[in-house]
Amino acid sequence: MNKNLSLLATLAAAALLAPAAHAAPASASAAHKLYLANCAQCHGKEMEGAAGPSLADATWLHGQPTRANLVRLISKGVPEKGMPGWDKQLNATQIGQLAEYLMPTNVAARKAAGAAPASAAAPAAASAPAAASLANLKLPKGFQIAVYADKVESARELAVSDSGLVFVGSRKAGKVYALVDADKDGVAEKVVTVAEGLNKPIGVALLNGALYVGEISRIIKFDDIEKTYASKPAYKVIKSDLPTDTWHGEKYIKAGPDGKLYVPIGAPCNVCDKEDDAYAKIWRMNPDGSNWELFARGVRNTVGFTWHPQTREMWFTDNGRDELGDNLPSDELNIAPRPGMHFGFPYCHAGALPDPQFGKGKNCDAYTAPVAALGPHVASLGLAFYTGTQFPEQYRNQLLVAEHGSWNRTNKIGYQVRLLTLHGNKVLSDTAFIDGFLQNEEVSGRPVDVAVMPDGSILVSDDHAHKVYRVTYRP
Repeated sequence: MNKNLSLLATLAAAALLAPAAHAAPASASAAHKLYLANCAQCHGKEMEGAAGPSLADATWLHGQPTRANLVRLISKGVPEKGMPGWDKQLNATQIGQLAEYLMPTNVAARKAAGAAPASAAAPAAASAPAAASLANLKLPKGFQIAVYADKVESARELAVSDSGLVFVGSRKAGKVYALVDADKDGVAEKVVTVAEGLNKPIGVALLNGALYVGEISRIIKFDDIEKTYASKPAYKVIKSDLPTDTWHGEKYIKAGPDGKLYVPIGAPCNVCDKEDDAYAKIWRMNPDGSNWELFARGVRNTVGFTWHPQTREMWFTDNGRDELGDNLPSDELNIAPRPGMHFGFPYCHAGALPDPQFGKGKNCDAYTAPVAALGPHVASLGLAFYTGTQFPEQYRNQLLVAEHGSWNRTNKIGYQVRLLTLHGNKVLSDTAFIDGFLQNEEVSGRPVDVAVMPDGSILVSDDHAHKVYRVTYRP
């Protein structure tokens, strides 16, 4: 079955990290340690299965779990199921060792002999930050995920200073947090409450040394934030006349390369025509709140935007309307290279679907089409271009998008961080970068925002698990 193939690929990849194979078969102890070091995150510390199957699973779709068949599967793979052949990377001895280790009879024998549980056999592996809670998550080869900060209630937008101090907005908590990693070990040892008692302050942005926070109906500013964050600093109200609607009323905010602060005002409805009002638009203003001006219209509800590091053009996600079924319309990825563009809402959705109520007499070609359809009801939120140097070169200037996940679809969808590979303004591929928050319709996490750290790692916020994760790369 596909999970079994994933298991073989995982163990084969683990063998590549081991010392060169000896002529004698690997001992059970050595294989056990190899499993702990490289495979427990996906298959469980006690070999019970997690994102991958249990090692004791003897049910296979591709033949019987005999040694000969296991050697064949590892060697040649099953390309149509996504498992590569490993005979070009592993020698015959290594493949034979893997096949022996996977044999159900050997797994049963180890269990009967009372082999030490994984957690007791390798203290070093158990010291990895929150490894057990991340067992279901899958990332591309070479990437690791760990908890950067826990107990960050309702964690939403992220803002990272040049020094690596991380600010997080919240939703239901009404707080703004600072995550402090003073010893630079990749784990925040402090979660400091910067402000509390705010009205759904999901948006945080850094500009000219100040922290800007977006509430439902106003924008506030904390000056000199890196020096004052720990002392419950006072704030100034920069703008206080935004709509008070709570339906799509939360404000994801960000500073643009032009030195202005960008603020969206979502549609106060599932679908309605507010063309002549402030709703369903992206606005911008000077850092002091002056010169409030329209930037983009026809935007139902964007909860994520950023600027391309080279072209300086705005890219943003937009959540599609509901009540047209499970598969319509798709969320959008849009590009706004200049002010004044119209992206279709409420008349057209996803570039080509006229709204059954408001699309009558409208031509979808009159509006700016999305650069990519992200999927129906996946709730695409925060996004970031990867600008660091820690990840492989092919990730540079590519786009990472957080999918919060569907809430009213028959079968859940989303709950991932996606990698969009670009050529200019065209999306060449859309693949999972972090997957596994959704298991058999059960949700363990909901990604919200993505941010690049000064060391080239990335952070991902999760308002369901109340955590912020850190993703690193190690060849």
